[in-house]
Amino acid sequence: MKFSSPQFVTGLKCLVCGSTYPHGNIFTCPHCGIEGILDVEYDYNSAGSNLNSKIANRSFDIWRYKDLLPISPEIPLPHLHVGWTPVYDVPRLSRYFGLRKLFLKDDGRNPTNSFKDRASAIGVMKAIEFGFNTIACASTGNAASSLAGLSAAIGMKSYIFVPERAPEPKITQLLIFGATVFRVKGTYEQAFDLSKQSCDQFGWYNRNSGTNPFLVEGKKTAGLEIAEQMKEHLPDWVVVSVGDGCTIGGIGKGLHEMKQLGLIDRIPRLLGVQAEGAKPILDAFASGKDLIPSDTNTIADSIAVGTPRNWRRAIQQVRLSHGEMIAVSDEEILEAMRVTARLGGVFGEPAGVAGAAGLKKAVEQNIVKSNETAVVVITGNGLKDIQSAKQSAGKEHFVEPTLDAVADILEKQLKL
Repeated sequence: MKFSSPQFVTGLKCLVCGSTYPHGNIFTCPHCGIEGILDVEYDYNSAGSNLNSKIANRSFDIWRYKDLLPISPEIPLPHLHVGWTPVYDVPRLSRYFGLRKLFLKDDGRNPTNSFKDRASAIGVMKAIEFGFNTIACASTGNAASSLAGLSAAIGMKSYIFVPERAPEPKITQLLIFGATVFRVKGTYEQAFDLSKQSCDQFGWYNRNSGTNPFLVEGKKTAGLEIAEQMKEHLPDWVVVSVGDGCTIGGIGKGLHEMKQLGLIDRIPRLLGVQAEGAKPILDAFASGKDLIPSDTNTIADSIAVGTPRNWRRAIQQVRLSHGEMIAVSDEEILEAMRVTARLGGVFGEPAGVAGAAGLKKAVEQNIVKSNETAVVVITGNGLKDIQSAKQSAGKEHFVEPTLDAVADILEKQLKL
C-alpha cells in the first residue's frame, strides 16, 4: 500500500552545506556523505495554524504534535502511550544543588522506560510509510529496547545490534519483545557499522537516529512538551545528557519551534552533559573544531559513544540557546543516582541521571547561577542497569527475625 507524504513537511536540509532535498527515504546529504546530517523542514505557518486550532482536543502524548512530525496521516498510530511524561517540582533536591527551583522530567515513564521510545515511535511509522516490514538499529541498550517494544506493538520484525558490554536487563528486554539480538563482540561503533551494512544487505529499514533524519523529530517532542508543560514557569536551563547528540539536538529544535509558533517567548539555555570517559562532543564544543572520535570508558552505557554522528546538531542547538556543556565522572554519576532517587523520588539509570550530575557541577562552577531555575530530563529508568544501581545504593542488612536484631542495627546507625 502506498501512503501519502507527511502533510506539512517541505523537505530535508543538510546541516553542513545547506543543500535541500524533497521528502523521501534519504539519510545523509549526497554531497557531504556521512557528515551531511539532514534536518526535516516544515511549513510552519500551516502546521502552526492547524496545531493551534486542534491541540486542545488532542490526547496527551507525542501525537498531539503530529502537525510538527514527519508522519503520514494515513498510517494508524501505535497504541502504546509515548510521551507527555511528568514534570516534578523537587524542592529538596533543588536545595541540595543550591538552586532556586529545580524540576525533573521523568522519561523513564515511557513504555519501555526510556526517552528513546519517542524516536522509535517515529521510526516504525516511517518504516511502514516507505514499505518495509523489518526494521533494525544499533544501540547501547535503550534505543534497542524501545525499537523492540514499538515493533512488537505494531507487529513488525526487528533486528538489534548491541555491543558486548550492554547491560543484561536491556538484553532481556529486547528478547522478551521478540527481537532478534546480535551481541557484537566489539564497541558500539562496530555494532553501528554492522547494523548499517546489514540493513543495506538484507533490505531492512535503518532506525539509527545518528543518521536517520526522521528519528530526531521524535526526540524533539520532549522540547515541545517542556514548552507546553512549563510555559507559565519556563526554566532558565534545560539539562540533557549527551551521547550521540540526537537527544539534545532534538530537544533544542522542539523548543525553537514552540517559540516560532508563539507558544513561548524565549528559549531556555541548554546544558549538555557528557561522561568524562566519553566526551568527544564536549571537546569539539570547547575547541571550536571538528569532532575527533575517542575511546569510551564510563558506566553510563547509553551515552558511551566515541564516534557520535549527530555532534553538529548538538553543538548547533547548544550555541543557539547560548548554553554550555560539561563533563562528569562516574563517581559523580553514581552520586546523582542516589540523590535524585532519595531527594527527588526518581530512579534513573547512569545516563539518565548524568544531566543531574552535570547540573550540580555547573552550579558549583557558577555556570548555572543559584538564583536560576532548571529542568533535568531523566532519560532512562534505573532498573535498566541494576549493577550500577547496586553500586550506588549501598548494602541491605541481614538480620535474625527478632526485634533485638532490628534494634541493634538502628543503634549502630545512630552511632554513625
